[in-house]
Amino acid sequence: MIKTAAMMGVAAMCLVGCGSDPAGGGSSGNPEAKLDSQAKIEGFLEGKELVMAGDDIPTHPNGYARDVNFAQATQCYVEVNMQLQGSNFDVKSKLGTLEDAPNSGDVGSCDMQTVSNELEFASTSYVVENVEGDAECFDFTVTYPGFGQEGRGAISADRGELLLEIFFKDQGTGIRCGDGLPGAGGITLNGMPFDGDAVQVYAISE
Repeated sequence: MIKTAAMMGVAAMCLVGCGSDPAGGGSSGNPEAKLDSQAKIEGFLEGKELVMAGDDIPTHPNGYARDVNFAQATQCYVEVNMQLQGSNFDVKSKLGTLEDAPNSGDVGSCDMQTVSNELEFASTSYVVENVEGDAECFDFTVTYPGFGQEGRGAISADRGELLLEIFFKDQGTGIRCGDGLPGAGGITLNGMPFDGDAVQVYAISE
């Protein structure tokens, strides 16, 4: 997915704004306010803490099994914390420890309790498109210097969770809302059928 584990942590977990008005019609946390546009989704997420940890980390972040040694692209995490501030998404990732997989391609075990490294990044831009219903699904594309990511997301009806199903640019097909909601399946990754769980779940809090 990405050149470095640091980049992977950020790109996979980011949903960031690109020149839109974060205050434009946002719900301000009111679960009864409909999130039916990019501006409203941004307004709702602005300043909130988004945390993914424990069982909310999928088995295949960004489409890559967390127990496999992918060298700098290894997807073993303890926690990811994100916050949308203005036009940037600040991301702090705590990488886990991959055990019993010393060589690239080896399958081991991701220790999701022991932090091996901590990384911090700020996104550059994003585009949210094709919002369905009350943020039941939206396409998004995230751009970073030298690479990008694309996929789909959703916000739960009770406004408690942000779901992101993201893959690196040009690696996946069947990953947009037109293909189904996050987790619907039917994805092809690098030309092969993908049957893993890549849906990242972030708890939303003020």
